[in-house]
Amino acid sequence: MWRASVLTIFPDVFPGPLGASLAGKALAAGGWALDVVDIRNFATDKHRTVDDTPAGGGPGMVMKPDVLARAIDATPAHHRPRLLLSPRGVPLTQMRVEELASGPGAVLICGRFEGVDERVIAARGLEEISVGDYVLSGGEIAAMALIDACVRLLPGVMGAAASSAEESFAEGLLEYPQFTRPQLWENRAIPEVLLSGDHGKIAAWRRAEAEKLTRERRPDLWAGRRPIQPLPTGERSRAQRAGEGGLSVKVGPPSPDPQASPSDRPLPSGER
Repeated sequence: MWRASVLTIFPDVFPGPLGASLAGKALAAGGWALDVVDIRNFATDKHRTVDDTPAGGGPGMVMKPDVLARAIDATPAHHRPRLLLSPRGVPLTQMRVEELASGPGAVLICGRFEGVDERVIAARGLEEISVGDYVLSGGEIAAMALIDACVRLLPGVMGAAASSAEESFAEGLLEYPQFTRPQLWENRAIPEVLLSGDHGKIAAWRRAEAEKLTRERRPDLWAGRRPIQPLPTGERSRAQRAGEGGLSVKVGPPSPDPQASPSDRPLPSGER
């Protein structure tokens, strides 16, 4: 079972959003496990002190290595990586998320204050991970984001395997634009190609839109995107197969619900 062990001075914030929606259902069903460890339990003074002033002076406080090390040592890794959520860490990518999701889980250490004593990072082999180029008050929200990204990739958590295959970053691209009913909203229509029932054209449109968005918004991703291997002749792409369940129009007149307004009538499903 995939297991996340979170070390924090605010254990009450968990599971938070991880207890809702698909992740929450999977947690309740035993599809994954969450352990929360209160770092303050490993302090030795009556005030349960976990921080002290920085060596050399400066603002803020630093998490003490002795207290944090005891909390880490009391949390068995069982071959799981020990991750320190830190703004100076290596950026979290979808590729790294896939690696973590395919393993036994992770031990996540939530930093606070000005950071963590460097000696415990080196002594316990912590891997520093960043969820973005900005600073949060602590690692708890970052830990939730990382856990959610992993849990949704676990078998049985998401409803359709094609969903994760077509998402942003799956092939080094941002996801293409999505549309749903009503067919016309505020004089804005769903692109005709998505209603055509031609799965080849739909796949090509989605691919072109994904590439366009990636070039415009994430030139770094575009420059380092994963190469796409051509499919054998006659084999439809995954995008084509996934598109068959989307909005499309049958050949021939539909049979709308007479009680529905024109803009809210269901669009017929495409035929294979």
